[in-house]
Amino acid sequence: MEPPIAAGTILQNRYHLIRVLGQGGFGRTYLAEDQGRFNERCALKELIPPQTGAFELNKSKELFQREAETLYKINHPQIPQFRENFEQDGRLFLVQDYVEGKTYRELLNDRKAQTVIQSTDPNAPGPALQGNAVTDNRTFSEAEVRQMLLHLLPVLDHIHSKNIIHRDITPDNIILRKSDALPVLIDFGVVKELATRFMAPAGTAPLTTVGKVGYAPSEQLQTGRAYASSDLYSLAATAVVLLTGKEPQSLFDDNALTWNWRRWAMNVTDDFANVLNRMLAYRPGDRYQSAMEVMQALQPGAATPQPIAPPPPPPPPPQPQQPPVSNVATVAVGRRPEPESASHRNPGRPDPVVPEPNERSLWDNPWAVVGIGTGLALLAGLGSWAIFSSLRNAQDPGVTESPPIVTETPVPTVTDTETPTPTPTETTPYSRRLDLASGQTITESGSLTAANPTVNYLVRGQQDQRLSATIPVEGVLMSVLGPDGRPVGNRARRVQQWEGTLPFTGDYTIQLSPVQGLSEADYRLVVSLAAPTVPASPSPTVPASPSPTVPTSPSPTTSPTPTPQYDEERVNIQAGTPSLELLGQTGPQRVKRYLIRVPEGQALTVNVQEGGVNVNVRFPNGHVERNASGLQFVTPGEYAIDVISPERTNFVLQATLGK
Repeated sequence: MEPPIAAGTILQNRYHLIRVLGQGGFGRTYLAEDQGRFNERCALKELIPPQTGAFELNKSKELFQREAETLYKINHPQIPQFRENFEQDGRLFLVQDYVEGKTYRELLNDRKAQTVIQSTDPNAPGPALQGNAVTDNRTFSEAEVRQMLLHLLPVLDHIHSKNIIHRDITPDNIILRKSDALPVLIDFGVVKELATRFMAPAGTAPLTTVGKVGYAPSEQLQTGRAYASSDLYSLAATAVVLLTGKEPQSLFDDNALTWNWRRWAMNVTDDFANVLNRMLAYRPGDRYQSAMEVMQALQPGAATPQPIAPPPPPPPPPQPQQPPVSNVATVAVGRRPEPESASHRNPGRPDPVVPEPNERSLWDNPWAVVGIGTGLALLAGLGSWAIFSSLRNAQDPGVTESPPIVTETPVPTVTDTETPTPTPTETTPYSRRLDLASGQTITESGSLTAANPTVNYLVRGQQDQRLSATIPVEGVLMSVLGPDGRPVGNRARRVQQWEGTLPFTGDYTIQLSPVQGLSEADYRLVVSLAAPTVPASPSPTVPASPSPTVPTSPSPTTSPTPTPQYDEERVNIQAGTPSLELLGQTGPQRVKRYLIRVPEGQALTVNVQEGGVNVNVRFPNGHVERNASGLQFVTPGEYAIDVISPERTNFVLQATLGK
């Protein structure tokens, strides 16, 4: 195993390592400063291959890239944002946002360490004690664990909707973020899963599976298969550990295959315990099948889930077949005995007295039978007519006959189908466009209510302009979203102030929402837009500088009339390999953009082979080089290659990475 990289090392001419955050058998995590983002802290995760042969290393690179693409799809504020992956000196790294806070394992250990030492002095306050002292371990309350679940279940619903399973939910992999006291899900088990894949010989199953014993369900540990319900199982196991302060091994009965944790958490309500127990069911089919089902079960007034029975024991061996025995009760069959004749009577015993019935049965009266049958026929006819009228009126809304049937039959159906529909309309975000010109400042104010908890302000911005947004009041936070709907940076989510350079031309959204725990809040938003400090192209909002060089460069990117959309594609080029051909299509309304990373000590060259297109290259520091076909770029970092044309055009580029 490679030793840890020394603190102070700078990777990719950008990431300044501070210290090691943690290490396992398959990976190591560093705390680093991103010098390309004003020394913002980030987390670097290194994959440590257990074997260092050429095949294993190449296989690990392939799988590492595949999983990096999976992490790139996840965009949730309670999951560290994936930034990039790179290789240096034969080592593989993932870069993600750094989350400042403590894991729930650390929080639980802190509480367990806060023991209450009580004296044995009989005059001292408190209960009578045995021995010299007693300790009272502190664990999490039901309210705290319930709140954690309600915050994490939407996160699981988000990743499960993308067919991504976390596989390794434990108290160690949930951080209570310091900035907003929200739980953040970390460590998706990617590194360990990759290592186990290429650690096993070809054609065989991995030697180990992802997941921690006690927290992962049986199907995950035994077969390696994991489902959405597998993550729910691990989340519930984490919950009972926080409630009891005990590890799963001491709470799970291996013989009965059941969890016995209630005696360590006596203050937990039965409703909450039943929800956790269903999440912990041994069979995957007995659990909740989605995070939203658990969310609904945790809502006040939800139906109490029925306890799940443990898996049945194996069936007994077959017994020899016995003749069938009837279970039907014995019934006397025959006619009423007739009086004995005189020849059969006992001369020494008097004749029995058989009383004659004073009443005849109702069914012995033929007129009664006829009357009952006639009544039943009338009732059946009336019922059939009512059903027919109801169906006919339901199909023909213009029919007004038999109002009692019409008003009673369809009402429950309409109520059931229409009750949930007002919910989304009541919380529809309010949106408004701000006509903000360069050099102008606008102030907006209003209120966030339970009916409209989110307000969106749309601002039209040009590439390289500077946008500034401030909320000078408490109780409201904002997120600045780019034209692609994603935050424009790590510091653009749920903040009170943001200022930065716009990376693209398009509509930017300033989304306002109340802080956690508030349903209503008043706000005031101050927004300003400024021209770029070093304009890369003439701006349509500055007509006072008619430079004579403007007419000589009719590049389509200088015209503000079309609003292009960018079709991004990330390209990985191995140094020293033959040139890579990039084929695509571009036009004034849809610009093709390639993202290419240049390692330290390498140089990138892009040449136009076919098509009447131009190439603009954006450096890692934001500088744009126009008409850059044939130029060489040696600064390490990520470049954006924009292929532009005044009309829809097919093209072929040749990209080369070398010394």
